[in-house]
Amino acid sequence: MDRADHLRLMAEYNAWMNQRLYDAAAKLGADELAADRGAFFGSILGTLEHVVVGDTIWLRRFAEHPSGGPLSPVRDLPQPTALSQIQFGALAPLRERREFLDRLIGRWTASLDDADLDVPLAYRSTRGEAFTKPFGLLCLHVFNHQTHHRGQATALLSQAGVDVGATDLLLLIAST
Repeated sequence: MDRADHLRLMAEYNAWMNQRLYDAAAKLGADELAADRGAFFGSILGTLEHVVVGDTIWLRRFAEHPSGGPLSPVRDLPQPTALSQIQFGALAPLRERREFLDRLIGRWTASLDDADLDVPLAYRSTRGEAFTKPFGLLCLHVFNHQTHHRGQATALLSQAGVDVGATDLLLLIAST
């Protein structure tokens, strides 16, 4: 399995887990989703919003990379202004955006090869600082970021009495 195959597996895993996470979140009412639970982004909804904001920021950057063609629709999305920005305020429209992003990520990773991952990406942080970093490692960061915050959301859902079930990548790895 090459590096691009790893990213495709991560894209599949993230879409699968996002669907499970949003299905679980849909079992709660709006007030429960928005309740401040002392998490870094406050609520379950705030945590899910942050992941969408982070993905939007990174995918807009990735769309400027030579391999970013399949991500071009993300250029039409509003640029988030803060990592804690609430763009939707409700689960249904947030889920719609999440599913849109996951479809784009799937199409984009399907088009990647290892040579694409070797081309560095120049970008600016949300504070305007300029960086040039290895593109393949930035891609890993995006998937790791999603996994990290989904873990937080899963814990918050568990505290609210909703079981997301097994979340391991292992469940998508085929036996040999």
